[in-house]
Amino acid sequence: MRILHIIDSISPEAGGTTEAVRMLIRWAPSGYSNELATLDDPSSPYLDALPFPVHAFGTGGWYSSRLTNWLKANRERFDGVMVHGLWKYNGLAALRAFAGTKPYVLFPHGMLDPYFKRAFPAKHLKKSAYWLFIESWVLRGAFRVLFTTAAERDLARHTFWPSQWEPMVVALGAEPPPHDPAVSMPAFFSLCPQVEGRRFLLFLGRIDRKKGCDLLINAFTSLRDSDPDLHLVMAGPDASGWGVELQAAAERGGVASRIHWPGMLEGEAKWGAFEACEAFILPSHQENFGIAVVEALACGRPVLISNQVNIAPDVVADGCALVESDTLEGTQNLLARWLTLSPSERETMSVQARRSFASRYDMRRNAETIFRVFELSPKPLPKPKTLAEAR
Repeated sequence: MRILHIIDSISPEAGGTTEAVRMLIRWAPSGYSNELATLDDPSSPYLDALPFPVHAFGTGGWYSSRLTNWLKANRERFDGVMVHGLWKYNGLAALRAFAGTKPYVLFPHGMLDPYFKRAFPAKHLKKSAYWLFIESWVLRGAFRVLFTTAAERDLARHTFWPSQWEPMVVALGAEPPPHDPAVSMPAFFSLCPQVEGRRFLLFLGRIDRKKGCDLLINAFTSLRDSDPDLHLVMAGPDASGWGVELQAAAERGGVASRIHWPGMLEGEAKWGAFEACEAFILPSHQENFGIAVVEALACGRPVLISNQVNIAPDVVADGCALVESDTLEGTQNLLARWLTLSPSERETMSVQARRSFASRYDMRRNAETIFRVFELSPKPLPKPKTLAEAR
């Protein structure tokens, strides 16, 4: 089967959604071929490194008639379409081009979580109008709307009205470490030499308020004397420049020399960071899945996460995670609980981490389940009565 993926941007700095797309295509089961349509600038350097056909229609704005026209002209080449993300033109383009002719599925990737409604009320009001006239129809026209956990599926119903779609829960995941630690760890230490030979906790993700980075810095500061030898690595892109404020807070708290900022880590350096750390920590306010959490498990690293990471109940049940609330007190508790564990208890969590990954989150297996959604309905679906249809 030929599958077309449509996404606003495949830039590595865009976060977990782009990594999910890359993994899905990389581990597609036998008999499936994949292409990607994106609104990226065709000259973006990261497009050249992708090992699959990419069609870029970047215009610098929200709308792209070139994308719509290309989709309509090429729709007979594809057996199914997977739309990634919301609030961009790629969803409306898919509705216009494929509804009633080819089944398309939609992967919200956490973008229907009510957290955003609470955190950004003004933006939510703008989205509500877009939802009523466009986005709700995009979801309603989808053959299936894919959620990575039952929690994400259930939360999505409480963000906008109307909320009418055909949900399906599919397990996402991560790849097993592709590199020998003897290679990947030196690659990491070359970018962050301050922690070579030291114990450290790893945060790896966007330096973003949603991720609870300030909670982590403040909690680490408050417990600075509990374990003076422990360091913290804050790895990830900082598009907003918030890291400057966080580093200033670390300086005021007297822990700047123990918190390190190597920037975005990719490839061998990323896996080396996981292999070298003592545990992974993510006090996020919202994670529909958390690919970095699963990557840590793949490396046998326990995870210290907030209860707003939707896979938290599963990894706690597997005995490889500590979970607390996404508050300063909760993050302090995460650190304090970890520091009180014995070496044998930490080793047990490490063993359970690898088992959890193997049983739940190995993308080599889970990708096959996701792609099989296109085999559930071989016939085209009826076209919904939408604003797009009226045009």
